[in-house]
Amino acid sequence: MGAEKYLQESWPIVKGALKEHGISCELNLVEGSMTVSTTRKTRDPYIIIKARELIKLLSRSVPALQAIKILDDEMNCDIIKIGGLVRNKERFVKRRERLLGPNLSTLKAIEILTGCYILVQGNTVAAMGSYTGRGLKQVRRIVEDCMKNLKHPVYHIKELLIKRELAKNPALATENWDRFLPKFKKKNVKQKKPQTKEKKPYTPFPPPQQPSKIDAQLETGEYFMSEKKKSAKKWQEKLEKQSGKAEENKRKREAAFVPPKENTAGPSESVKTANDNSEIADIAKSLKEKAKEFRKNKAQENVRAESYLASNEEPCPKKKKSTKSK
Repeated sequence: MGAEKYLQESWPIVKGALKEHGISCELNLVEGSMTVSTTRKTRDPYIIIKARELIKLLSRSVPALQAIKILDDEMNCDIIKIGGLVRNKERFVKRRERLLGPNLSTLKAIEILTGCYILVQGNTVAAMGSYTGRGLKQVRRIVEDCMKNLKHPVYHIKELLIKRELAKNPALATENWDRFLPKFKKKNVKQKKPQTKEKKPYTPFPPPQQPSKIDAQLETGEYFMSEKKKSAKKWQEKLEKQSGKAEENKRKREAAFVPPKENTAGPSESVKTANDNSEIADIAKSLKEKAKEFRKNKAQENVRAESYLASNEEPCPKKKKSTKSK
């Protein structure tokens, strides 16, 4: 409904642009159709093809002022159908959003680098540009690679930026640019395998029917009991369950106060421990004796020779000075 209203408002502009080239056009809102036809004033035979392309662009929600530019000789259009490239609807929407980018940043970058006007609408991508600068071919390649999941549009943008810088250098005009372009390897992410249930062996007989609640009550005799007896039975079962839980909790609490078992060793074990104790005592005694001998030897080594010399020499007496009387 919104598209019809917009076409109705912008149709005078389209009609005026086609009238200059001698083409008559008609908009039928009842049938939902647009028709173009030649008149006696038509001079260019190819203009009817251009008028048909104009209708195609308008039907794909391209603005009228932008779509009129297709009537120029240098301007061409390419409508890329992307609906049949991906079967899964969720995957299709995800890849189409990848082509647009956050806040249409990827689409704007492709438009600047290729010099084309691009509009992604529904199952088609409408591109307007010139074939001379290979802009439309680049747009088709980017769109198809993105939808087929062969290469991300960002990698194509990087390649176009490098090619633009290389084109500025006249020395590299005749050389091959493959060595300058980045090579991106596709990484296949391993998908989780769906869990398959083991198939049971086939049996022609159906599984046995499970007993219903009424059947279980008939077996126990509860079905024939009155409501009062049923409630009393339920209450009794509840009390038994509570008492069982209370006993279990009491046992757990008392387990903390149970004293550990005493080590009552037999006669053979006591003899073994006594022998071990005697061996330990002998080892300690031998170590003490060795330590005493080591101290004695050390004391003998530390004796100085000066002490022996000092004992043999006697101190010489000092001479007293005689005082002469005058």
